[in-house]
Amino acid sequence: MSAKVTIFNHGPIRIEGDFEIVDAQGAKYDLAGRAAIGLCRCGLSGNKPFCDGQHGKQGFESLCQAFALPAPKPKV
Repeated sequence: MSAKVTIFNHGPIRIEGDFEIVDAQGAKYDLAGRAAIGLCRCGLSGNKPFCDGQHGKQGFESLCQAFALPAPKPKV
């Protein structure tokens, strides 16, 4: 299965399927065989970049509904 990314209202970004997560230097996070993971969106997790549920305890609010992005601007 290719990767599927779900943005949860008032919660994390969930990634499931075939994916890898790397840091800014390109080093892979060891996901211990997980095929799904939640990434923090609220900035409050003590386990960044992964979600630890703090969004619910701290009242994080963010509604995200799908929309179409405009076409990318041509590169000059």
